[in-house]
Amino acid sequence: MEMLALGGLFVAAAIVFAVFGLIMLLIKGIVLLILLPLRLVFGILTLPFRLAGGVIALLLLPVMAVLGLLVVVVGGLLAVFVPLLPVAALAGLIWLLAKSTTKPAAA
Repeated sequence: MEMLALGGLFVAAAIVFAVFGLIMLLIKGIVLLILLPLRLVFGILTLPFRLAGGVIALLLLPVMAVLGLLVVVVGGLLAVFVPLLPVAALAGLIWLLAKSTTKPAAA
């Protein structure tokens, strides 16, 4: 018997939630109906700015592509040459030591 009462309670809760959801949907529809003209006016007013932004983005796209390529090339070169710096420093020290200890040929 108590299972039947529990089922009835669940059905009653479902009906309450369905009615509540329907009321909220109705309120949302009314609010959107009131705000739709404002949204349209706002969209029309901001249209030139959106178009200008699109044009600026199209003009800046090649510039950004070149800058990105430059960053990639510089990063690749640094990735190759930075690990070689200790070897270059050691070669420079050996060259300085060899230059300082050898005498130039007599002219």
